[in-house]
This record gives sequence, structure tokens and C-alpha cells, in this order.
Amino acid sequence: MLRAVASLAAVVLLSGCSVIGIRSGYDQPPYTVLERIGDTVEVRRYDSRLAAEATVEAGTAEAGRKEAFRLLFDYISGANQGQSKVAMTAPVEVGAEAEKIAMTVPVEAGAFGKGRYTMRFFLPGSYANETAPVPTDARVQLVELPEATLAVLAFSGSRNEDQVVSRKAALRQALGGSGWSAAGMPTALFYDPPWTIPSLRRNEVAVPVTSAQQKD
Repeated sequence: MLRAVASLAAVVLLSGCSVIGIRSGYDQPPYTVLERIGDTVEVRRYDSRLAAEATVEAGTAEAGRKEAFRLLFDYISGANQGQSKVAMTAPVEVGAEAEKIAMTVPVEAGAFGKGRYTMRFFLPGSYANETAPVPTDARVQLVELPEATLAVLAFSGSRNEDQVVSRKAALRQALGGSGWSAAGMPTALFYDPPWTIPSLRRNEVAVPVTSAQQKD
């Protein structure tokens, strides 16, 4: 309980003015906009990125997000070899929320029906895989993401599960006839803490894409 309270207090201090959607001071992975589709979708090219990733099993998306966030926040707060502090960055990436463990991989008794939830914190650009602090919790792993082209749909307001699912569907619909095709599973990107005024939140859903020319 005390650790949860301490983690929440630290997040509040880190967030600064984030209650009104100001994200100054947070490192973000750089990207290049290749194309815009309508008013809300961008096709972006990202360089390789390093992230800390936590995967948990939970009965609901909200519970899965909270547990994965706690693990990752503990990691950047010192739950790593050397007990190093790692700066908070944006966005937080959430994925695999619809995956059912019992339908995809062997599971131990008692895990039936639980969902598997994955969250990533992108590490500051000053870190490389060789220099990043090594997690001490086996549920947290360092992952190096290769260069990627992503179609990204931005939205504000609520980011509950129904809204995220709806926005992912809207992103796929926007890609129809655009010359870009989804090439993977979509994820959600959250740039602000939960207490940010909903209308000022920066939320996104993203999916890897390939162009028609790449297929020719």
C-alpha cells in the first residue's frame, strides 16, 4: 500500500502541469510524418526505439493497465540493477488488450479466461540496449523496437476500453483506399496521466502499415 501511494505521489510530481495537458520536459520518440490521411490520421516513420515492457495477466483491461504501469514505474524508480533512476517519457504504449490467454498459448490451471496485457515505457534516447538499467523483476523486459512505419489516429477525451476499440476500428477504416494497409496489431498511446482534463488529453491508436508500392 505504501509503495503504491509513493508511486502515485512521484507520478504527480513528475507530471507537473499535465492536468491541463502540458507535457513539457518529457522525452518522446522522434518521428517523421510521411503522409496525412484526412484530418486525424498520420503515417509516421519512427527510428529504432528502446523500451521497457511489462506483460501481465488480469481479468480486465483497467486492472491489467494498472498492474503493468506499477511494474514499469517501479523499474524507472530504481527496481533495476544499480538502482538507477530513469526519466519518465511519453507516450505510454498499451497493447494486446483483446488477447485471450486460453485461446493463444498454453496456460497453467486457474489462468483460463484472463487477458494478457502489455505496456511499454519508451526509454530516453540517451540509453542504448547495452547501457540501460537491467530490470530486477522478470516481468519487465528491455525490448529494442526496429524502425517502423505506423499509421496513427489522434483523439482526446476518454481512453477506456470501449473508446480505444472504437478508435482502432476508425483507424482501420481510414486506411481503406489510402494506399496503406495494416501490417500488425494496433496499440494505444497515452501521453497524459489519468487526471488530465479529458478534452486536453493526447491519446493515439497506432498500427504498423505497408504501402501498396512496397508490395509491388
